[in-house]
Amino acid sequence: MPKDVFLCHNSKEKAEVEKIRALLLQEGIDAWLDKYDFEPFRHWQDQLEEIIPQVKAVAVFIGSSGVGPWADIEMKEFLVEFAKNHKLRIGLVILPGCPDKLINTVPRFLKGFHWVDFRLQNPDPMEQLIWGITGQKPKTQPINLSQLPQKPSGRRQFLKWVGWGILGLVTSVVGGGIWSLNVLKSEKGIDYTKLRDLLVAKNWKEADKETYRVMIQAIPKSKEGLFTSDELLEFPCTDLRTIDGLWVKYSNGHFGFSVQKEIYLSVGGKADGNYHEAAWERFGDRVGWRVKSNWIKYEDVNFDTAFPKAHLPGLILDLGFDAFSNFFGGGWEAGARLFSRIDTCKL
Repeated sequence: MPKDVFLCHNSKEKAEVEKIRALLLQEGIDAWLDKYDFEPFRHWQDQLEEIIPQVKAVAVFIGSSGVGPWADIEMKEFLVEFAKNHKLRIGLVILPGCPDKLINTVPRFLKGFHWVDFRLQNPDPMEQLIWGITGQKPKTQPINLSQLPQKPSGRRQFLKWVGWGILGLVTSVVGGGIWSLNVLKSEKGIDYTKLRDLLVAKNWKEADKETYRVMIQAIPKSKEGLFTSDELLEFPCTDLRTIDGLWVKYSNGHFGFSVQKEIYLSVGGKADGNYHEAAWERFGDRVGWRVKSNWIKYEDVNFDTAFPKAHLPGLILDLGFDAFSNFFGGGWEAGARLFSRIDTCKL
C-alpha cells in the first residue's frame, strides 16, 4: 500500500522526527520511517528503490546536524523521481535549532519549494506540514479559552502568547499552574491534563499510576479497576496515541509503550497478541524488568531515566506479575495483547 509521506532525515535528528511522525499518525497520515518500516535482513537500498515510486510525498528534514550522508542519498533519489513524476510532493522541513547556514547546503532545486519551518510559531508548523503532505489545508480547530484569565483575540495570537510545543500540547504557566487547551485527543472524553502535568514535572511514579487510571476509564467494560487482556485489544487508538505520545515526548524518547514494543520486536517478539516466552524474557532483560533471570515485582520498578530505555510505563509488569494473573487473563498475555494493539494502531 502506498505511503502518504517518506520522512527523510539525519539519524542524529531521529528523536525529533519520531515525535512529528507520532503527530502525523494521529492525523491518519501514514508516515514512512526507516526505524519502523525497513524490512529486516534485506539491503536498505533495494528497499528504497521499491519504496520511491510508492510514496505520495517526501519531507526532507534538516536540523542542527545537517542533512546527513544517507539522507542525502535518499533526498537525491527522490529528486530524480520528481523529475519523472511531478505529482510527487516534496519539500524541506526545518527543525528547531537548525542554523540558516545549513539550509544553504541542500540542493538549490529543493530550496525552490516553500518549506516548513519548526523554528517559527506562526504559521503553525504542523498545520503547514500536513498541508504540504496532503495538499489539503487543515481546518483550524477552535480553542477553549474559558480557563484563562485573559482572552487574546484570535487563535494565532493565542499560540504566539503561550507558545507551541512539538507535540501540539500548548501550555502556559499562569499563577504557578499549567493551563491546558483541549488538544489532548480522546475517543472517550478522558481528560489527560493530569497525566501531561505529571510527565512535565518528571514525576514518573505518579504518572505511571495515572496512566493506569486513565486506561481503566478508556475501557468501558472494566469494573473495580480491572480489565482482561482481551479487552486491551479493543483499546481506543486515539487514546493510546495520546498516552504514548505524552510519555515519549516528556521522557525524550526514553519511555513509552511504543518504545517498549520496538525493543520487544527487536529481540524476536511478534506483535500477534500471543505470549512468546523466550522473547518476553529477552525483553525483560533489556528493559530491566528481569535481574539475574528473575522477574522483578512492580514495587521494585525504578522511576528514573537513569534506568534502561523502556523501563516505563510499568503497567505491563503490573499486569504480568503472577499475583494479578487471575484478574488479567493469564499474566504476560496482557502485555502481548497490549503490544498487538499498539501495532494495530500504528504506534
